Amino acid sequence: MDVHGRDLRYFISVAEELSFTRAAERLFVSQPALSKQIQVLEKQLGVVLFERDRRTVRLTAVGTALLPHARAVLAAWQATEAAVQEAKTAERCTLVIGMSTSPGRGLLPALRTRLVSRHPDVQSVLRQVNWADPSAGLADGSSDVAFVWLPLPDEDRYQYAVVAREPRLVALPDGHPLAARAASDPEGKVDFSDLLEEPFLALPPEAGPLRDYWLALDARDGRQPRIGGVVASAEETHEAVASGQGVALLATGNAPLVVRNEVIAVPVRGISPAQLAVAACQDDKRTLVLAYLAAAREVGATTC
Repeated sequence: MDVHGRDLRYFISVAEELSFTRAAERLFVSQPALSKQIQVLEKQLGVVLFERDRRTVRLTAVGTALLPHARAVLAAWQATEAAVQEAKTAERCTLVIGMSTSPGRGLLPALRTRLVSRHPDVQSVLRQVNWADPSAGLADGSSDVAFVWLPLPDEDRYQYAVVAREPRLVALPDGHPLAARAASDPEGKVDFSDLLEEPFLALPPEAGPLRDYWLALDARDGRQPRIGGVVASAEETHEAVASGQGVALLATGNAPLVVRNEVIAVPVRGISPAQLAVAACQDDKRTLVLAYLAAAREVGATTC
């Protein structure tokens, strides 16, 4: 037996009006169509729901028994439809923003201000992602947009806007000999060549080209780095540097996440600046995604 919600609505209307004419007007259908549908329902149920004559319509005992249950079923379905519609609306108005660490730099509020000015109902959800995923959730679809460090693996898969370009620093344990060398340098820097024999902290292997970038492989003239440990968060980096496991390159804007309690950072001469970007999948044309990227381009034009 497959009774449709429409059949129950028709039944309830006739039961409440006790008139096929008035019920048809209420439902905006023709009286013959309504009568036919009630007959189909009675046939499906194998019962008579209404007693009819030329002047009156009355519920049978079976019809009287069915009425409260029909109302309950219809009310439950209407609640279901409302819940589904609410979820669809929320989904259209929700943007999941992935990040491996807090981007800082005032970027989140600056981007949100621009986004909300165009889409006042948008809800942003921030999602923290392990450093093993350089796409910050874009690759597996768990993030709609993401703050990422360039270069991205499979870069052609993504569209992005650079929002910050910053010199790279090296995090050292307090008292490291290179700290004194930087202090005596006119620019307060160390040369990257001075770091070649140091053990380096590396991102997880899954980070791919981003791991290579933060080891500065392009500045080593083919010499392989010494890996002192693998880190997957700013807190792990701080602890590993403080304990002497190795040194670590980091962007200037991320220094506050690592530099504290026995860890310092000094600028490095001879390596390229780091680039922080807001990215999304190349084929993602959703309105909120494109609006966030547009906001990122505007912010990047003022910060880079």
